Formats: sequence, C-alpha cells, structure tokens
Amino acid sequence: MALERCSGRFLLVALSGLALSACSPSASTAVPPAANTVPGPAATAPAPMVTGLPDFTGLVERNGPAVVNVQVVEGKRNAGRQQAPGMEDPFGDFFRRFGIPNAPGQQQQQPRNQPPARGVGSGFIVTPDGYIMTNAHVVRDASEVVVKMNDRREYPAKVVGLDERTDVAVIKIDGKNLPTVRIGDPGALRPGQWVVAIGSPFGMENSVTAGIVSATARTLPSDQYVPFIQTDVAVNPGNSGGPLFNLNGEVVGINSQIYSQSGGYMGLSFAIPIDVANGVRTQLVAKGRVTRGKIGVGLQPMDAALAESFGLDRPRGALIGSVEKGGPADKAGLKEGDIIVGVDGRKIESDIELPAIISAIAPGKDTTLEVWRDRNTRKLTARVIEMKPEGDNSASETGKGGGAEPASLGLSVRPLQPDERQQVDTEGTLVVEDVEGPAARAQIQPGDIILGVNGTRVKTAAELSAAAKKSGKVVALQVQRGDRQFFVAIRAE
Repeated sequence: MALERCSGRFLLVALSGLALSACSPSASTAVPPAANTVPGPAATAPAPMVTGLPDFTGLVERNGPAVVNVQVVEGKRNAGRQQAPGMEDPFGDFFRRFGIPNAPGQQQQQPRNQPPARGVGSGFIVTPDGYIMTNAHVVRDASEVVVKMNDRREYPAKVVGLDERTDVAVIKIDGKNLPTVRIGDPGALRPGQWVVAIGSPFGMENSVTAGIVSATARTLPSDQYVPFIQTDVAVNPGNSGGPLFNLNGEVVGINSQIYSQSGGYMGLSFAIPIDVANGVRTQLVAKGRVTRGKIGVGLQPMDAALAESFGLDRPRGALIGSVEKGGPADKAGLKEGDIIVGVDGRKIESDIELPAIISAIAPGKDTTLEVWRDRNTRKLTARVIEMKPEGDNSASETGKGGGAEPASLGLSVRPLQPDERQQVDTEGTLVVEDVEGPAARAQIQPGDIILGVNGTRVKTAAELSAAAKKSGKVVALQVQRGDRQFFVAIRAE
C-alpha cells in the first residue's frame, strides 16, 4: 500500500435497477371478512431515509471560475533523497507527490544538464486581489509558477509562503475583482454527506468529481497536525491543492493525498480541513512563516486496557508518555502517566486532537489543562512556548545477567549497570532481561527500560512487584525504548 500526494484511466460505472411488481389475489379467491371483525391499523411503509440525488451544476457554475490550474517549473533538484522514516505499512512504503518533482521517499539520481522538471496542481482564489491557496508540495522548490484560469487567462504567481507540516501554501497573482470561493465550516461535516472536488487531474482543468465524507479527524503517518477529512471523491494526480466543497458551495477542505496501491484513485482521498488551512494562510500572509505552540509532552493513544488500568470510565484523552525536562508541561507539574482530557474547556477524546489544538495556541499564552491523575481530575496551567525542530537522541540498550521476576507480569528485570547508563539517556534503573506470557503478548522487549507503573516511578524489582500487585488486573507499565517513552497495558496473570 502507498499513501500518495495527489498533485499533477477513466472509469465508467453503470447503475442498473430492478422493477418489482406485486400481484393481488383474484376476486374469486378472496375471503370476505366476517361481519363482526374489527379492522386493525393499516400497515404503513417507513419513509425512505435518502431520496434522490443532488444536482451539482449550480455549485460548479458558481465556484468553477475561482478554481485554478497551477503550473510549476522546478528550480532545483535534490538527488538521492532518502525515504523519510515512519512511513512503513499499513500506509505504504513511501509518499509520492504526483505530477510534482522531488517527491519525498523517492530516491532520485538526476543526470546533469537535465531540463527543469515541470509539475501541475490545483488551487483556488480566496481574495479578489489574487491570494490563492494550494498545497505546499505543489509549489515547493519552484522557480516559476503560472496560474491558469478556466477562461484561459494566465498569470505569473509569487509564492507568499508554505508550511510543510500542514502541506498548505499561499501564492499571489496580480489581479482585481477576481472570482473567489466562500469558506465553510468543516466541523459541521458528518460521514455520509455529499462533497464535491474541482481541480485539474492529469492537467484536465476544472474537472468535477463528487462523493461522500467517509470519516473526519483522520490521522495519517507524519501528519499529526492535520485532522484529515477522508472522502471517496475521485482525486487523482493534479487534484492536489484543489478545493473540496459542501453542498452549500462552501470550501471545507483542500485535497491533498490519496491512499493507493497503483498510484491512481482507489476510493480513499484525504483533504486538509479549511479551518486548519486558513490559520496557516493568515500567518503566511502576515509574516511569511507559521509559528506553533508546544508544551513539551510525548503522547500515545488510549485503549480499553490502558483506560481500565488508570481507572477511566472509557478510553478517552491523551496519555502522556514522556515530559520534556524544563518544558512548560514539566514546570506546570505534569508527569508521565497523566491523561489530558481537556484543554481550555474543550474535551479531548483522543491523542490525535491534542497536537493541533496546542500548536494553534500562540506562544507565550497560558492554557488550562484538565488532567486525569490518581483516578481524579485536576486542572493545571501551562505556558505555551514556540515549537522548535527537535533532534534525534537515539540510544541503544542491552540486557544481560540474572534478575528478579515479577511473576504475574511475565517479565524478568535486573538493575541497569553504570556502563549501560552511560549509553542511554534515562532516569530508569531497571532493564528487561526476558519476557514471556502477558509481557510477551503486550510486546515488551528485552532491553526495554522500566520507568514506572501506572504513573508511579519504580527503582527496584521489589517496587515493581509491589506496584503491579496494587494495580489490579491491568497494569500500565511505563517503558523507555531508545529515546521513546510510552505506556504498555499488561493484563496480569
């Protein structure tokens, strides 16, 4: 499988219907009702939940002129680019941006004196004076950008700015009284609603496709700041950067990626919600770059076993697997094992939601976090700081020698030796030597460093056993593996 960017086969589907008829018994076989029979209530067929199909002609006539074709000449090459990490199955071996050169994940060895590469994508005009939104991967590394209107007018365009994390870019053409789109509310979208895409698949300008919303707030590998809208709208190479409309004719998303085995449309398309994109656009126009906030925590999802171990009524919130030393969360008193269930009065259902919410808070502002700890909720205040690029502090660990075994968990541990601690940046003192039973089923590995149980730090095998016994049937074991910290739920025997 591969998850593809959809920048720059036709399939005909016929639907056939069957007509059903019913025959009533003839008069000769009908049995007259008895004179004293009381007739019952007439049976009524349930009203259909869906009637008819939408007509998109008015929507397309109104918005088509504001959708543009974006043609790009690339200015530089990145030969031999290696595949980015974190793009393994089930989402595929690589990301490729169709129709646009220098796709991440592609190893490209370019011969010298090769003509500049060209690409094609889509975009849409948001202001009458010529600001246009598209995908960052459409115009990244471009030396020349040309915008083509559906009335065949062409304009040279300037790249105002782009944001790789959300894959949003803003370009500008010189114009007056240009046609524009209307912006809608992606938060009002529900699975099953009709949506329409207009773009330039394979360079075919102002092509219209339609489908339904398959899901909202979908997370994808390496895209933790975008809660994607998933649709079954036919989106192909060249559609990248084009608008996704609701039936009110309002833009609710920017078409960005497809999930594909073949490189073409397979029924899974993903769009960036327009509210996320608009926040990026505002900053790019104002200052040419995007500033994001962070509080310095590493998150992991909650499942039923972890929720039970922490005493939650159901899986919800964002579990903190690690806290950055000296960061805002650390200063606010947050610790590993806390579960963030609310931010500034907004409920948090999953770890997917939190990064986008925190990153949208301006650095320097305070945020109120509702935290689940020790089977109770409490409120903590953290001051958001600006997000900076983070380095890779990977380390390896080994485990040798005899150790104690908390039998109910199925793992054998021993103290971490001084020479081992020099190789690993950790506060832990216990290393896993062997696993079986519950620990093996939970995918604990030899060499993992045990930090705590249910948010409580443990230093010795005796403390680990005691904490595990207090935890009940499910134990949330805090583990460090390399430079990652996370919780693993183990159902004790």
